[in-house]
Amino acid sequence: MYRNEHCRTIWYYMDIYDGVYKKSEVYLMFVSLSCSGIMRPGLNAILGPTGSGKSSFLDVLAARKDPSGLSGEVLIDGAPQPPNFKCLSGYVVQDDVVMGTLTVRENLRFSAALRLPGTVTPKEKEARVNHLIMELGLTKVADAKVGTPMIRGISGGERKRTNIGMELIIDPSVLFLDEPTTGLDASTANSVLLLLKKMANHGRTIIMSIHQPRYSIYRLFDSLTLLVGGKQVYHGPAQNALDYFSNIGYVCEAHNNPADFFLDVINGDSTASGMNKIQREGISHTHTHTFIHSLTVHKFKALKHLKDALTSWQEKGSSASRTITYNSSFFHQLNWVLGRTFRNLALNPQTSVAQLGVTVFLALIVGAIFFRVKDDQSGIQNRMGALFFITTNQCFSTMSAAELFITERKLFVHEYISGYYRVSVYFLSKILSDIITLRTIPAIIFSCVVYFMIGLKATPAAFFIFMFTVTLVAYTATAMTMAISADQSVVALANIFMTISFVFMMIFSGLLVNLPSIMAWLAWLKYFSIPRYGLAALEINEFVGLQFCQNATVNVPGRMCTGEQQLDYQGIGYSTWALWQNHVAMAIMTLIFLIIAYLKLRFIKKFT
Repeated sequence: MYRNEHCRTIWYYMDIYDGVYKKSEVYLMFVSLSCSGIMRPGLNAILGPTGSGKSSFLDVLAARKDPSGLSGEVLIDGAPQPPNFKCLSGYVVQDDVVMGTLTVRENLRFSAALRLPGTVTPKEKEARVNHLIMELGLTKVADAKVGTPMIRGISGGERKRTNIGMELIIDPSVLFLDEPTTGLDASTANSVLLLLKKMANHGRTIIMSIHQPRYSIYRLFDSLTLLVGGKQVYHGPAQNALDYFSNIGYVCEAHNNPADFFLDVINGDSTASGMNKIQREGISHTHTHTFIHSLTVHKFKALKHLKDALTSWQEKGSSASRTITYNSSFFHQLNWVLGRTFRNLALNPQTSVAQLGVTVFLALIVGAIFFRVKDDQSGIQNRMGALFFITTNQCFSTMSAAELFITERKLFVHEYISGYYRVSVYFLSKILSDIITLRTIPAIIFSCVVYFMIGLKATPAAFFIFMFTVTLVAYTATAMTMAISADQSVVALANIFMTISFVFMMIFSGLLVNLPSIMAWLAWLKYFSIPRYGLAALEINEFVGLQFCQNATVNVPGRMCTGEQQLDYQGIGYSTWALWQNHVAMAIMTLIFLIIAYLKLRFIKKFT
């Protein structure tokens, strides 16, 4: 019901590193190609030393590699690779990407809800999840959290099985795994490979890259592909590999692990295989000879069929375009992604409870420092200081938003490429969850505490304008943070950019320097200052109508007797339109920053 029956045998012909495809070389393909061969149903292993190109080769076969600069073809059962092949196949990345705050069952339900077609009923999806939990041996930990650095979760082997289960939800006929034994002990790695072998025996084509398997794992392989330096030096049945290398002069010693032996040979280690002097000059000289011999002896007929198929499709002018297809609607995706995001925030104390705790703590500190400001000359300075601190605090507190896209970068890229959801769905869910949970609620709590402790203007209208302004400052600063960090991969680097930006904005906020006195060639920078708009709105809301002298008619040089005089001195208009003009400016900046963040996320490099 779920399986894509047309995706079974993979025929591949490519010259990955030359970057130039010449039709005239098709008939000489057995001599000039980097990689050619067939991956049939079973356990197909790609073996090679570090840097040999295993992961890149796997990504090419899985259509997850940037096609620019590549040449060749990958066929499925003798037909061109479907444009949405990456959505039809399964791909388990090397570093486990799964939501750690959710349980095993919840993660599998998420994958089922978004990747299975709408024709599959919720009851059937739940049955599929339960079947996978049983098949993968996850029954005991089905309702346990996967785990994060802050939350203790399941074991490494169980985590790897959960990742495999996320891909098996659609029951793909082709499953790719990038070094599935990474980070696992020998026993756990063996159990994972036994599971994969069991699935391969049921007709599934499993292709995996692996670095240095032990013998109990090596003997499970049906097909073996050896790579070194981006070149294929053997491709064929795993059980024939030792005989093949023996026939060309490389004999494996008794009791030596074949996988270790192959790596020693292709790395040019003479101590492992008893090579003669000519052979010790380097395996690189034998790459081409080995590859040609392997192809002509084992795969001539199969690759002849591949050549004929390629010639036919080249004449038809077929394109290798790649698309991503979805099995669910926009709002269905938004419902599930937004629900998962909210649940992740609720179960992540460092991003929810801690944020609220810090907000309350700072509010109490500010309220205590500026407690009950007076309506005299000191009250002017204290009000200015309090409003400035409140504005800048809202800016710097949004730096936590930098982690929104950075910490989940691998998870987002993998799920997007696999067809879980649209970029717009992910972006919108992050915006809504962050704004409601970490910006709106803390801003409201902060405003309620500091406003009455400081003793600002005691009118309902002034209080709600104050709260609205503080919240809008948080929104604008958050949007800017997202715009800066959306294409970053390191949180520390994004924080540096944001800190520099906020510091310059503070300078032009209107407190540290008198804006009307700034030289014209620098004055334009004030229009890019978020704190300036926020502080100006808060000052207009607070100072208009206040009296700081008992006799305001007495003109004393250097003394401000009314709030309007203070605003005039700072060059701030205090009409009703002037107040809302600052709000409109921040709303426009928020929209612009969000558009920039979305575009960065939309066009971020999603292929290696």
